[in-house]
Amino acid sequence: MITELNALLHERRGWKAAGRAVVFTNGCFDLLHPGHVALLEKARAEGDVLVVGLNSDASVTRLKGAGRPIVPAAERAEVLCALEAVTRVVVYEDDTPQAVIAALLPDVLVKGADWAKDAIVGRAEVEGAGGRVVRIELVPDRSTTKIVDRIRSG
Repeated sequence: MITELNALLHERRGWKAAGRAVVFTNGCFDLLHPGHVALLEKARAEGDVLVVGLNSDASVTRLKGAGRPIVPAAERAEVLCALEAVTRVVVYEDDTPQAVIAALLPDVLVKGADWAKDAIVGRAEVEGAGGRVVRIELVPDRSTTKIVDRIRSG
């Protein structure tokens, strides 16, 4: 389900009261591929509820350049919500999910192992609140950028 941050925070209180562990990961998720699916499934295995932070269209353009995203945020969110592993999707406008993480304070923050632990946005907040950070190995040679480059080169 796609949700706004305020509604998500309300749900978080209920999940916490029920003793459910909340996991958070984020990304652009433009052109969903098997590497994304594997990451999301492994992230969900770290807790009971998986919240996916999704970069808005403007954010993706700033991060990835002109011509991106290929798929608009509403459609990317819809596809993510169709995955069994994903509980909620929240779209954010900033270039990082810092504000979402600081407000949500998930029990587990997940990123790909290509991120150095010290470079993971929100790490300090999550660990400071007693949560943990998990880095998950990526599926080799799977990236949206490589797919887009392959399509553009014919």
